[in-house]
Amino acid sequence: MFVLTIDQVDSRRTADAVTAVLAELRSELGAQLVLPPERTAGDEFQLLIREPTAALDTILRLTRADRWSVGCGVGSVREPLPRDIREATGEAFLSARTAVERAKKRPSRFALEAAGAEVAATHLEALIDLLLATRSRRSVEGWQLYDLLVSGLTQTAAAGALGITPQAASLRARAADLKTEAAVTGALVTLLAELDGRAE
Repeated sequence: MFVLTIDQVDSRRTADAVTAVLAELRSELGAQLVLPPERTAGDEFQLLIREPTAALDTILRLTRADRWSVGCGVGSVREPLPRDIREATGEAFLSARTAVERAKKRPSRFALEAAGAEVAATHLEALIDLLLATRSRRSVEGWQLYDLLVSGLTQTAAAGALGITPQAASLRARAADLKTEAAVTGALVTLLAELDGRAE
């Protein structure tokens, strides 16, 4: 499984954002969450996710906001599961704790740990870092197109919604590396699933 431990960046000088993001994640992820996410300490919260697609989507969503340090731990979780994520334990939780502490010191604000599969986790972390670096350079216009496409619109329909030509939308998609991201995220989901199978 995938445990995400998330810590708010510079929380001493910014308003608390945990309550709002927890409500959004509960609503959007729903059944993809193995246990309801909860604040674990101060400006930190945890998520327990079974599927790699949902885990990667959540990592990308939170790192995009540039206000969270995101640690992902991959591996086993002790069962039977408690009702409260704050009482859950296992290798994935220990790995997530190590990961978030590293994430706080990394430029990408992301780190990945997997007990028993450390080398594979290091390689996968580097690939996710590369995707995060690409996303960090995306323009506001690129994100506007991205959000419309993710919502389910075709590129032509998105162009209409933005008031631009389909040709302009194609140029914007190319500048934003949207096709590359789509291909890379598919590969990363596969690698995360493989890592989950190898981790302790």
